Amino acid sequence: MMNLTIAEENYIKSIYKLEEEGQEAVSTNALAGELETKPASVTDMAKKLKEKKLISYEKYQGINLTPEGKRAALNIIRRHRLWECFLVDKLSFSWEEVHELAEELEHVRSEKLINRLSEFLGNPQIDPHGDPIPDAQGKMGKPRPQTPLDKARAKRLEVVAVSDKSTALLEFLNAKGIRLGTQLDVIERYEFDNSIELKIRNQPAFTISEQVSKNIMVKPI
Repeated sequence: MMNLTIAEENYIKSIYKLEEEGQEAVSTNALAGELETKPASVTDMAKKLKEKKLISYEKYQGINLTPEGKRAALNIIRRHRLWECFLVDKLSFSWEEVHELAEELEHVRSEKLINRLSEFLGNPQIDPHGDPIPDAQGKMGKPRPQTPLDKARAKRLEVVAVSDKSTALLEFLNAKGIRLGTQLDVIERYEFDNSIELKIRNQPAFTISEQVSKNIMVKPI
């Protein structure tokens, strides 16, 4: 496994994320925005990553991960999501607390440690936010059927993931009693502002905004 700096790992993971969001070639400006840095810094790092054969890059033509770069990105993502599972399942952290901690722990590169961690956790396939965990070979499991709550048409739904992992959203969902596996009954959809009235068993009904509903991924029950 190639020895990368923390900064290089962060760049690779961000390129992977932007590619997954549909960018055919990741621009230096988009990557700078994702990492909250200057385009000139991105250009400098891109040259280093190209030398290590982790990306393909030509000036003004964007950045793409090579197969080796994609393997490295999936390895980082595997470490991050396994640490999130450990923090939630074994240390009782809540799902809004673990992302930043896992951002630090993901740079612990011992392959033996990560494989032992996965075995200790029972080789989980999804993290606490519902995202799939790559296996030791870097293969990502098949995405589970899921629809944003604002687009779902069934009246009874189960929460299977959240697309926004921000602390603010996760704290809001916690306050409403919404987490992975929560069953939701849709009481009403309001045309005026696209807000949705929901009911969770043994709790009073409540309303969430369209912005929140777009980030809750569900499946029909």
